[in-house]
Amino acid sequence: MAIIIEDSDIVSAIYDGPFEQPLWSTFLDRLRSALRADYAAIIFRAEDAGSHRPVELVSGKRVAPALRAMWEDELHRSDPRSQARLREGRVYDLAELLDRVDQPGASSARDLFAASGIGHLRMVRLTEPSGVSAGIYCTRERGEFTPADSALLSKIAPHLRRALRSHIALEREKNRFSIASEVVERLNFGWIALNAQGCVVETSPEAARVLQHGRGLKTARNGRLLAVDTAADRRLASAIRILAAPSDGSASARTQAINVSQDPWMELLLTRAHRDGQLLSGAPAVIAYLQGDNRSDADRHEQIAQLFGLLPSEARLTLALSRGLSIAEAGQALGLTLETARNYSKKIYAKTGTRGQPDLVRLILTSVLALA
Repeated sequence: MAIIIEDSDIVSAIYDGPFEQPLWSTFLDRLRSALRADYAAIIFRAEDAGSHRPVELVSGKRVAPALRAMWEDELHRSDPRSQARLREGRVYDLAELLDRVDQPGASSARDLFAASGIGHLRMVRLTEPSGVSAGIYCTRERGEFTPADSALLSKIAPHLRRALRSHIALEREKNRFSIASEVVERLNFGWIALNAQGCVVETSPEAARVLQHGRGLKTARNGRLLAVDTAADRRLASAIRILAAPSDGSASARTQAINVSQDPWMELLLTRAHRDGQLLSGAPAVIAYLQGDNRSDADRHEQIAQLFGLLPSEARLTLALSRGLSIAEAGQALGLTLETARNYSKKIYAKTGTRGQPDLVRLILTSVLALA
């Protein structure tokens, strides 16, 4: 019974390993204890890793750097696919691994293993479908490993393969999310998840910074999302109420758009949240997609003037036009007559090399200003 409990403790630690730092540390400690080993490690190697060193997770006495370097030179650099030729799931001992090295190298390796206090070794190889291979290594200075020790390694290898597959899939999604988040941040987009009462459940990093600064949007003490402008806040509360209620199928029950602030410029598109996360507590009812500017209009005017060689008055009109205002609306907002606004717009088109407002908007949105 004691052996079964010990095995189950090791297996459970395998599945907890991806959530630890360092990874799989509890598993390696338990495995080393169960096998009475001096050293236990998982060594990962990607199939297309090229010259990159493998990743090594260790419990116990680390292998001497000279031994690790020699083993890399003899076994992997001379034959990069040597580990791939080891049968997956089979437990190998030290002699069997050394048999795969050229005779001069094997002799040097034996001497270095002995000098490093490694008299006995067991290793089992496994491969994850994406091409990452891993070896579980256990060593002792004295006392041969038993058949039961080898059986334990053989038993746990499939569990580590499954856990490794989940870990790699999670890391891949993290990388994708990181890239997507960077794009979203550079385009001044963000999102805020809200419950039916309009309280913030979760935010993207970009939206969190907006709420922290309290310019345009902020969070009340009870967690409710507020617009700083009173009229915009009334529209926001109404939109959340409509979207959180049962849908009547109308367009307004699916999305709501709100202009939150002009300086800094900020807009929200609110939609019903997808109900896929059935197991998540506090699942949101509404998602507010935020697009805005983290710079004041004064900053943007200066940047536009510098980039396109515009006068300050022309830069102010350019910014207004790039935000979708007509020439008449932009002129009125800036205190210009319609005739003056039209004259400015012609100069702007000439200086920027654009053929009209749609072309100007496209130029502004695809310029480096979008990354500033």
